[in-house]
Amino acid sequence: MVELQQTALVTGVSTGIGRAIARALIDAGWQVFGSVRKDSDGAAAHDALGENFTPLIFDVTDRKAIEQSAEIVRAALGGKTLNALVNNAGIAVGGPLRYLPPEELEHQLNVNLFGVLHVTQAFLPMLGADKSFHGTPGRIVNMSSVAGKIASPIMGPYAISKHALEAFSESLRRELMMHGIDVVMVAPGAVKTPIWAKADEINAEQYKDTEYYDIIVGMREAMQAYGESGLPPEDIGKLVLDIVTGKTRKTRHPVLRKKFLMWTLPNLLPRRMVDKMVAKRFGFPASAK
Repeated sequence: MVELQQTALVTGVSTGIGRAIARALIDAGWQVFGSVRKDSDGAAAHDALGENFTPLIFDVTDRKAIEQSAEIVRAALGGKTLNALVNNAGIAVGGPLRYLPPEELEHQLNVNLFGVLHVTQAFLPMLGADKSFHGTPGRIVNMSSVAGKIASPIMGPYAISKHALEAFSESLRRELMMHGIDVVMVAPGAVKTPIWAKADEINAEQYKDTEYYDIIVGMREAMQAYGESGLPPEDIGKLVLDIVTGKTRKTRHPVLRKKFLMWTLPNLLPRRMVDKMVAKRFGFPASAK
């Protein structure tokens, strides 16, 4: 195989955005290492992506498995820097915060926040934080969400994790300036991926005796429809390629349909006004007098 000049690690490449990012990078001539949680998923990803893809088997909550995969990548790089790390793996947990079992929020944060921390710490030396690696310092792309700035009701756990990821990314970018390693956030709205198809996995029944049950049922249906009308994941793959190749220098990229209505306007209007708009959209009753 011809030696490739550009290398990247992408987490969560089994489906959706992660697979599209890996595809975009490989088509542009990159060598991609991609994380999956099962051997069978790794084999399927390799079949789909070809010889320039190397599967790594780890869950982002498993620090030991991450370190083992880091050694595999370190050996493959042969002393050269890793050009990009894309922290894409994530889950979406929903439920009203008044009744949410704390362990569900803990699980959400373990994947979407601490998982990013674990992976980033393991691969930062290869991105150029360790000066024994030679080459241009790499870039980190963290997959945030519109929810990283605008939190919807019932999806509080997910929004909390993405708000935290935004702070993590901002602090990290400023800390890594001394190493020449950039950190960029991508913040999609709805994208046609399995995470939206799994909206019906929000367990409405555990909230059946609460005031939120009917709202949760309605929101699950709305989320599925929203996902079906979302952007193709290939759009995110192209954007990430532009980021890691330096074609754009923005630190944050909101990416969604109806951008003015769903992003620009809510960020311009007073928060109380947005509260009322969100309540109407999701069918929340008027407040008691």
